[in-house]
Amino acid sequence: MKVHIDPQLCQGHGRCYDLVPDLFGEDEEGYATLTPLTEGGQVPPGREAGARLAAANCPESAISVTEES
Repeated sequence: MKVHIDPQLCQGHGRCYDLVPDLFGEDEEGYATLTPLTEGGQVPPGREAGARLAAANCPESAISVTEES
């Protein structure tokens, strides 16, 4: 699974990094970032539910997850 944060949509609400801090972090201005665990946009095996949870709770829909084929 891949995860992507659209920096133009992110408004820094922080729900993603509050809900799943091992997958999402914040920059110095409070906008969402990927952590070393999700570096390159790759969600580690077994953490797919967390990525989906963060995407579902983003009020700006700035987080997208895609299944790899």
